[in-house]
Amino acid sequence: MKPVTLAAIDIGSNGARLLIKRFDESALEFERIRKVMFIRVPLRLGKDVFTLGKISKERQEMMMRMMKGFRQFMLMHGVTEYRACATSAMRDAENGKKVMRKIEQETGIRLEIIPGAEEARLLCNNIIENTESSSGNYAFVDVGGGSTEISLLHDGALAESHSFNIGTLRLLSGSVKTKEKKDMHDMLKNYAGQFPGTKIMGSGGNINRLFKLVKEKGDGKVLKVARLKKIYDELAAMNIDERREKYGLKEDRADVIVPAAETFLEVADALQCTEIIVPNISLADSIVDGIYCRLKADEETK
Repeated sequence: MKPVTLAAIDIGSNGARLLIKRFDESALEFERIRKVMFIRVPLRLGKDVFTLGKISKERQEMMMRMMKGFRQFMLMHGVTEYRACATSAMRDAENGKKVMRKIEQETGIRLEIIPGAEEARLLCNNIIENTESSSGNYAFVDVGGGSTEISLLHDGALAESHSFNIGTLRLLSGSVKTKEKKDMHDMLKNYAGQFPGTKIMGSGGNINRLFKLVKEKGDGKVLKVARLKKIYDELAAMNIDERREKYGLKEDRADVIVPAAETFLEVADALQCTEIIVPNISLADSIVDGIYCRLKADEETK
C-alpha cells in the first residue's frame, strides 16, 4: 500500500482535536506510523449545551474559525482522507445539526455525530489492537466532558458496551441524574460479579494528565488507585487557580480534572480494582487508525 496521510477531527464536549498521521509501510519500523500534527483547542461546547441546551453564537463563531484552520492544516500536509466526529455535546445541542450544516457550507468539512455506543466501540477496537488485552477481563473507560464510555471485554471479545451521560462538564453543571450514576455503578458491579479480576484501561486527556501527575519511576503504564485517590483529595481541596499554579494545569483542565478523577474512582470501586492501565490512546487515534485499517482492507481485496 502506498504511503498515505490521514486525519481525524474529534469535537468533544470539553476540547476539540485535529490529529494528522502518516502511514508508510515501506519505512523503517519506528517510522511506519508518524504523528505529523496534533492540535487541541479548548472549545468547551458542553459549557453551553449542558446549561443553555444549545451552542451560543459566540461559540459557533469560535468553532467556525477553528474548523477553517483545521481545513488549512489538512491541505498543507496533503491529507487524502479524514473523518470528523462530534460526540456528546453536539448530540444534545438543539441547534447541533444546524451548526454542522453551516460548517460544511463554509469549510467543506462534513461533521458526523457519532452515538455513544460507536464512540465506545472505536476506542475499544483501537485499544485491543495496540495493547495486550486479548485474554482476561477488561473494562475500557473513557471519561469525557459529556459522557463516560465503558466497553467490557472478556478474552478479546466485546461483552457489552455502554455510554452514560456522566461527563466532567455535566458534573460541574449539576446536570447528571442520580439514576445515571446508579445505573453505571450497578452495571459495573454486576460485571465484576460475573467476571472477577477485571482490569481497567483508562483513556482520554484527564486520566493521561492524572497519570503524569503521580507517575513514579518503574510504574510503566499503571496508575495505582491509591495514588489516584491521594491526588484527587489534594486537587479537590484546592481552587482552580491553586491547581493551575501547583500542577501547571491549563484553565480548561484545572476544573474538569476533579470530576474526572472522581468518576474513575467510582468505576474502580464498583469493579474492586486497585490499578488502572493508561495506554495513552485517544478517540482521535482510534478514528484515524480506523480509516487506515479500512483503506488497507480495501487494498487487499482488490
